[in-house]
Amino acid sequence: MTEPQGPVIPVSTVVPEEIAVAALPDDDRIWVPQAPDVWFRPLMFNTVTGQWCNLLKVTAAGIVSRHRHPGVVFGYVIKGKWHYHEHDWVAEAGHFVYEPPGEIHTLAVPEDCDEMITFFNITGAMAYVDDNGVQTGYEDTFTKIDMCRAHYTENGLGADYVNRFIR
Repeated sequence: MTEPQGPVIPVSTVVPEEIAVAALPDDDRIWVPQAPDVWFRPLMFNTVTGQWCNLLKVTAAGIVSRHRHPGVVFGYVIKGKWHYHEHDWVAEAGHFVYEPPGEIHTLAVPEDCDEMITFFNITGAMAYVDDNGVQTGYEDTFTKIDMCRAHYTENGLGADYVNRFIR
């Protein structure tokens, strides 16, 4: 074996375990109900930075939510399409979406779409608001974990099932 020719980067012993799962699950119990006709599939909850990654699935046309993010959001549409009432673009299967922090927008699925699935990478929280900007709800990585624990307890997967997504 030859001697290193420069600085050696040591192997860390405290690196969190990786996550490698099928994004679209075989078991429908993994989808967590969020609202009528709306589910999310957790992929990763970062409890240090407050980031979370999930799939959002919507199976009916109409408004999904009006909300504001204090942090950046990235999305990739896997199936179907959706748009924001505040913008003139439509995000369709294969589209990438960047959402700047601070904007209030109203996510809607159009009438000609029977199912939408989008991957979202969210940093921070979601503050749900009404038409006047009054906060009506709140989600962050910790409330999402709690939703998963309750759902997985109820459907037989067990509260600890969500632990595989927590880092």
